[in-house]
Amino acid sequence: MKSRVALITGASRGIGAAIAARFRQDGARVLTPTRAELDLLSDESVDSFLSQLNTDVDVLVHCAGINVLGGGTEFSDEDLHAMLQVNLTAPLRLTRTLARGMMARRYGRIVNISSIWSVVAKPRRAVYSATKAALNGLTRALAVELAPYQVLVNAVAPGYTDTELTRRNNPPAELEAIAQTIPLRRMARPAEVAEVVGFLGSEHNSYMTGQVVIVDGGYSCL
Repeated sequence: MKSRVALITGASRGIGAAIAARFRQDGARVLTPTRAELDLLSDESVDSFLSQLNTDVDVLVHCAGINVLGGGTEFSDEDLHAMLQVNLTAPLRLTRTLARGMMARRYGRIVNISSIWSVVAKPRRAVYSATKAALNGLTRALAVELAPYQVLVNAVAPGYTDTELTRRNNPPAELEAIAQTIPLRRMARPAEVAEVVGFLGSEHNSYMTGQVVIVDGGYSCL
């Protein structure tokens, strides 16, 4: 069987980089376009990337995302547009084209990286939460539509994850306080999230579709 081709957005660091490493470990050919190659803020860039893509894609992972903090009365139009574009519109446009090939080949795996904030609330995440909740809805709708073609669609919703960005945005004392709010008393490692994505995007997953898998150390159970 030929090596699977996995396209992963947002793979330059953090969870995305761990997902790319996980698929490479399984022998997949992994495409991780840079922003110069695929700027998710630009419909023109998305269209150009797709028009130049010269390979079938078996696994599509939408990991890129923008989270500009702001309450429901605070966000700017610019931030609203950026989060909608990167978190929802670009994944829709990429999926629209790449799922057609999966349908024709009667094989495909699509994994959307959602967020714990799509299912539980926290202040100053109104737009971000809305985009990720919409991604969950898209996951369920596409799962039903694509199931007859053996294309499985799922989402993974990480909780607090120990990434470079998390450590840059939070001082050590705050990180420790966050960890104490999690039943497992620590944040997730990116590789732990990637392990779940790796399964959902593999042949080992032959029946699970339309699910939003929460990976949060039990945080949402409180």
